[in-house]
Amino acid sequence: MERATLIENRLRETFTPLKIEVRDDSHRHAGHEGAKGGGGHFSVTIVAPQFQGRSSVQRHQMIYQALGEMMKKEIHALSIQAFAPDEV
Repeated sequence: MERATLIENRLRETFTPLKIEVRDDSHRHAGHEGAKGGGGHFSVTIVAPQFQGRSSVQRHQMIYQALGEMMKKEIHALSIQAFAPDEV
């Protein structure tokens, strides 16, 4: 299973989002130092009720926690857009 699908599945299990999109941008970073180590570059857009009343930093921390060990080796860079339902 490709990493983007693993990321999406893990976030779906944790947040049951109303909307989620995970994009693998690794091809844009070929030759980049982090890419050499095998870590990919990904973009996530997610809308979930759990983000209501949370700051941007808190939302990012929640996502990092949900992805756990993937953040250490499989993900080198992660662009996050996290919204509460009333923000979209």
